[in-house]
Amino acid sequence: MTAPRLKEAQAGVREAQGLALQARARPNPVIGVQAENFGGKAPYSGSDRMETTVSVAQALELGGKRSARLSAANAEVSAAEARGRQAAADFAYELAVAYAGAEAAQARAELAAQTLKRSQDDLGVSRALVEAGREANLRLVMAQAAEASARADAEAARADAIEALARLSALAGVAESYTSLAGGLLNAPASPSTADAVPPADMPALEVARAEREASRRLVSVEQRRATPDVTASLGVRRLSGDDATALVAGVSVPFPLFDRNRGNVAAASARANAAEARFDETRLRAEADWRSARAQADAAVSRVSASQQSEAAAGEAYRLARVGYESGKTPLVEVLNAQRALTEARRTTLDARVARVRAQATLARLAGRAPFGE
Repeated sequence: MTAPRLKEAQAGVREAQGLALQARARPNPVIGVQAENFGGKAPYSGSDRMETTVSVAQALELGGKRSARLSAANAEVSAAEARGRQAAADFAYELAVAYAGAEAAQARAELAAQTLKRSQDDLGVSRALVEAGREANLRLVMAQAAEASARADAEAARADAIEALARLSALAGVAESYTSLAGGLLNAPASPSTADAVPPADMPALEVARAEREASRRLVSVEQRRATPDVTASLGVRRLSGDDATALVAGVSVPFPLFDRNRGNVAAASARANAAEARFDETRLRAEADWRSARAQADAAVSRVSASQQSEAAAGEAYRLARVGYESGKTPLVEVLNAQRALTEARRTTLDARVARVRAQATLARLAGRAPFGE
């Protein structure tokens, strides 16, 4: 499977390689045929005194133009390859986040279905208590309202799961939408703490900026060398019909750089090189800041998952006790409903924390230029 995003990046590399191949080409020779001294007035009214010249002209690049052009083209290939690696890292990050989001949406749909089941059970208990005369009809109405709300939440969660799976399918480049996931990322083990880690020197964003800076520098050399005039040498054979003779014709032409010395293009290329240098400095500072931020977010996400799991366990026990008390007639229904809402919210918080942990670990992997959670 190759996603459209990766195909686009691969096409960019092939484009640069094609331009590098073209940069190797030398100027084509020019073949000319010229006829003179015919079709005029006597003694040139016919073709008896016509002179026909067949020549070949070849432009000779001087000043190291070809080598500078090749060097710049190869630098562009390196920049395209660096952009391809960055695109692959960005895609792996987006795929991991989308997968975790779809997995979480699927889990939320299951959680909503469980909440609906508990609401239906609570409704059954309320109905039984009302019929036994141990609860007022108001409690039954409250239980019915809670069940209806849980049913609506379950439908909405199911629709969100379908949407998340469709988005994941589109990102992965598959024609048919996924219907479910086998799981994996939300329960993946947390990466070890990166508190003392330093930003990698080969971060993709930094490699792209470095390669583009080098390509811009080499383009300056290309424009500087274009100011050197090229020489065009020609050699031909002239047929002299009037004398029934043949003679060689040779020539050399050189442009005289009186008006155009390519100064404007050199200045523009130099400005682009300066801009690329500034972008490299900005990218380096931003990449280091992003690494520090992602490192802190990853550590905080691990702690958040641990805390939310403890909160979920406590909410689950509180709901269990409230349900036992309600069935024995010692706890009012409102406490059961509140405990159920707290349990549902705690489980959603745990899911959000797990997604945040995946996102933080995927961000670190993207900045380092590697696939998160393995291939």
